[in-house]
Amino acid sequence: MTTLDKTPIPAWLTLSDEGVTVMLRYASELNHVKTDSLFMRAPTVRDVRAAVATSGNDAEKREMSLFSSLTGVGVKDLEALKLLDWGRLQEGYFRLVNEDELHAQNPQVPG
Repeated sequence: MTTLDKTPIPAWLTLSDEGVTVMLRYASELNHVKTDSLFMRAPTVRDVRAAVATSGNDAEKREMSLFSSLTGVGVKDLEALKLLDWGRLQEGYFRLVNEDELHAQNPQVPG
């Protein structure tokens, strides 16, 4: 039996089949454009492997590299995000890589 996350999706997070849109609490300049939202596409195995290959054993560098790839935003711009907005981006990623009762296509079936 698969265990699904029953935590409600925050109002600042919008899930789709392609990824997640995160509404930023603080408007930020990303790729030379001031914005209040950020789209992160769903990761592939290739994305994760590439981030691992370029970061060695540095977990923070791996996460930053992966998020940069998934959002199309440069590392320097991501590093300039307010910590609260970085947490929102992490939550969005978590929703993309874990089953979620509100996002799952099939209901939980016992046995």
